[in-house]
Amino acid sequence: MSDLNTATTSSALMKTYQRLPLTILKGKGSYVWDDQDVKYLDYTAGIATCSLGHVPDQVQAKLKEQLDDLWHVSNLYQIPQQEALAEKIVSVSCFDQAFFCNSGAEANEAAIKLAKKYAKDHQKPERTEIVTFSNSFHGRTGSTMAATAQTKIHNGFTPITPGFTYLPFNQMEAIEQIDTEKTAGVLLELVQGEGGVHPADAAWVQALDTYCKEADILLMVDEIQTGMGRTGTLFAYEQYDIEPDAITLAKGLGSGFPIGALAAKNKAADSFSPGTHGSTFGGNPLAATAGLATLDQIADTAFLQDVQEKSILLTEALNELVENNTLVKEVRGKGFLIGLEVTNKAGTWVEKLREKQILVLTAGDHVVRILPPLTTDKEELFTFIGVLTAIAAEL
Repeated sequence: MSDLNTATTSSALMKTYQRLPLTILKGKGSYVWDDQDVKYLDYTAGIATCSLGHVPDQVQAKLKEQLDDLWHVSNLYQIPQQEALAEKIVSVSCFDQAFFCNSGAEANEAAIKLAKKYAKDHQKPERTEIVTFSNSFHGRTGSTMAATAQTKIHNGFTPITPGFTYLPFNQMEAIEQIDTEKTAGVLLELVQGEGGVHPADAAWVQALDTYCKEADILLMVDEIQTGMGRTGTLFAYEQYDIEPDAITLAKGLGSGFPIGALAAKNKAADSFSPGTHGSTFGGNPLAATAGLATLDQIADTAFLQDVQEKSILLTEALNELVENNTLVKEVRGKGFLIGLEVTNKAGTWVEKLREKQILVLTAGDHVVRILPPLTTDKEELFTFIGVLTAIAAEL
């Protein structure tokens, strides 16, 4: 598998992650192998990142071709792969232009900057604040940490970056609290992943969209976890009958290769003129190649139909578990972004599943987060359901 020595007891890495006792060295499709050559069914998908499974053939082939030609070139020059990816995003969405960066946090940083610049360009310099919602998660940079409406994310880093207002998620009265004199943009997740897998209510989202359009406030949807087919449609906003001014993408866009994007309508995107924003690595030939090869496959109608059918199968099985086991309280989410709320500690379920060679995540203390690769097959789903049902009975 590898000649890497994984037995070290100390590390030069900063202790920013509470790592599990597992060293993964290889992956293919829905599976990963550890340093003991133990095979695991990976239903974390790199936290909704490896949407086509590990090392997908189509993306691998395109990257190998690009590796022989060019890895990096400055954004001072034309980058054909980047142009092609932007054109593809525009063609499959309601947006007109795209900007590329390296991560979801950077994409949200770009969105925050765009909203402020748009306000200035439209003679509303007093509009400097961004509205986000309770239990949101938008990243860990200075601004995106401040945009995240969770105190536990702010702890130890006060004073946080000013300019953010937090309102209740999924509550109609929150819309009336948006200050049109101060607000440049509204940033929200349509399914809150880190916040416990809570989908937004369609009527609330549509009312919010109407309010923002009437007030000329940019509505920006954080699709970093929900985008790229994760919820059963290419983008989650399609299920809410709205057209936001902008969305942010990352995670599943590059099949694990680091890439983020901000896509926006012309009226907003035009506020990013030369020199207003930039990125050294954003959209370089390798990243753009990975993104285009990934999007080509996920944007296919038949592919998305298959995701919808399989996710319904999984959701129905999990709802049966709710009916038959008192430890399982609720199933939430959309598509293959699923939260299973349990009455005991979610970490217990994660550990038990790992012992059975299945990997899942938590989304808070009492929610098991299930993120299969979109390419998982029915046999793998039935394996997961069987093991989960047995663990539920055991617990």
